[in-house]
Amino acid sequence: MAILVDSNTVVVVQGITGREGSFHTKLMLDYGTKIVAGVTPGRGGSEVHGVKVYDSIIEAKEEHPDINTSIVFVPARFAIDAIYEAIDANLKLLVVITEGIPVHDTLKAINYAKSRGATIIGPNCPGIITPRESKVGIMPSHVFTRGPVGIVSRSGTLTYEVSYALSKEGIGQSTVIGIGGDPVVGLTFTEALELFEKDDETKAVVLLGEIGGDMEERAARMIAQGRFTKPTIAFIAGRTAPPGKRMGHAGAIIMMGMGDYESKVKALEKAGVLVARTPFDIPRLVSRVL
Repeated sequence: MAILVDSNTVVVVQGITGREGSFHTKLMLDYGTKIVAGVTPGRGGSEVHGVKVYDSIIEAKEEHPDINTSIVFVPARFAIDAIYEAIDANLKLLVVITEGIPVHDTLKAINYAKSRGATIIGPNCPGIITPRESKVGIMPSHVFTRGPVGIVSRSGTLTYEVSYALSKEGIGQSTVIGIGGDPVVGLTFTEALELFEKDDETKAVVLLGEIGGDMEERAARMIAQGRFTKPTIAFIAGRTAPPGKRMGHAGAIIMMGMGDYESKVKALEKAGVLVARTPFDIPRLVSRVL
């Protein structure tokens, strides 16, 4: 099993004719992802890496009714329209790679998606991969192997680093999700944990957080309440970050005494989570609980 994406995931690429969309479409196809259509308004009838391009998702679904997932590479000023188009076409998973979408637009899109039974991963995220089955994202495929550990992360590059470190130790991954580092994102830590809890293949979870916001504290509360029961290892980036200064991601900022490193670590440890001091400690801690 896996969560959210597997061999039955059928993908449309919104923004396929752009530089990033075209480049990552090729990499996803090479991995084995079932990409059956692309969408760029005004470019219908062309092809990108053998994938037919349509003017709209509705047109794409007329020829490919099994499409259930979209990955969005559309520029920020047009991305919200693309997201609404995918939701209105009854797609149930949207992976939004686009960076720079206004927060209020993101909030509205997330609420609309939930009202229609759809899940948004992102925006400003690396995507999701179930090793050996499907990659819907921009992550480097070679760092992942199949196994019993689920990973959910706010950081893209940290996700790759930790996955590679686990793979080198012979510890594979069930599904790996980069949820994005913006202040507001679709899929949250707690929602990802709910999915991993139901997945029989996932025996433990690695949670990669960072300073800013309260997603890690919410996850800790969920674990403390017994609503997530599998062994959890966490790492929080930003231990030395000064208050009030944004660190890399738009959401990685400590403000008004909230979202700091110490409060997150304290909440997680109190819930029984093993918190790694450095990313390189994670494989050892995972081995301890498997």
